Amino acid sequence: MVSRPQRTHLRRTTVNTTVFGTGTGSGTGATPVARFVRTVALGTASLMAVAGCAGAPAAEKKAADPSDENFPVEVTSCGHTSTVTAAPENAVTLNQGATEVVLALGLEDQLAGTAYLDDEVPEQWKAAYDRVPVLSDEYPTNEQLVQVEPDFVYASYGSAFDKSVAGSQKSLEKAGTASYLSPFGCEEQSLRPSTSWDSIWEEIDTVAAAFGAPERAADFRKEQGDLLDELAKTGAGDGLTVLWYDSGTKTPFVGAGGGGPQLILDAVGASNIFADLDGGWADGNWEDVVDADPDVIVLADAGWDRAEDKIAHLEKDPVLSQLTAVKAKRFVTIPFSESTPGVRLADGAASVSAQLAELPAVQ
Repeated sequence: MVSRPQRTHLRRTTVNTTVFGTGTGSGTGATPVARFVRTVALGTASLMAVAGCAGAPAAEKKAADPSDENFPVEVTSCGHTSTVTAAPENAVTLNQGATEVVLALGLEDQLAGTAYLDDEVPEQWKAAYDRVPVLSDEYPTNEQLVQVEPDFVYASYGSAFDKSVAGSQKSLEKAGTASYLSPFGCEEQSLRPSTSWDSIWEEIDTVAAAFGAPERAADFRKEQGDLLDELAKTGAGDGLTVLWYDSGTKTPFVGAGGGGPQLILDAVGASNIFADLDGGWADGNWEDVVDADPDVIVLADAGWDRAEDKIAHLEKDPVLSQLTAVKAKRFVTIPFSESTPGVRLADGAASVSAQLAELPAVQ
């Protein structure tokens, strides 16, 4: 069973909770804009304290090629700046979100390794993903990272830069390895950008620039913008109330009003019953769910908490089983990786829209 990566940027807010039935329980900050010397939104990763590992080879920082107008580029986020002097050739991604940004940009040939999937890589990128070495099912050790001699490390969550994994970004920088932490993964909440389509695309701009392919980010923005325009015209969620059920049984961990789930629900025109909670995800409570009696329940599906297990809990509980959406089986399932800010979020919105259109009518 895959365990859940520590989502330090998704800290739960404390909410009073009420358990029904007998079922068993198991920010805002400025986002930098890319420019030359070039300053781009990059993050605080830090590969394995490479310099601190006995016998670990320090990465040799390449000199900037004066004929390459894309470099050097400074990438900054979460209070850390790395200078990338040449296009990475041995990059490592340490979370699925980071991996899929690189795959979506068609830059997999610049990867020396990847690690930590939450769920399946989508078919459109599967062939590219299969060509990249997998260093570990979850986080690799320092030693595993050292072996591939990375020249760039990119992660979605701050937990990737713990001492036991990549080490601090500062130690990586000292060893000559540039790094990037998604701005949404900043440990300090005040440094995180508010979640919006623009802030998502700005991260993709940053990665494309760091890899020496800024034009690919522009193409990606246009494709996703066109898709969102189509979803708005369709309005599959117009007039519907929704519970976004991420995980948890005693206390439901739900999509709140400031993250990926809310962007998806806004894109399809639906109303989130927990939109008043801060952050991307938060602790809700079953009493409010029963009071709201949502028209639809969106279920996040991940290796650590399957959608079918959540459905079983809802159908077994004597109170929750009487919800309109449960009785009518008005469930929408979405991979967890399509609910987080990143390259798959628009695809998640498209999937939710299509599933809403196919739901059975409420009796």
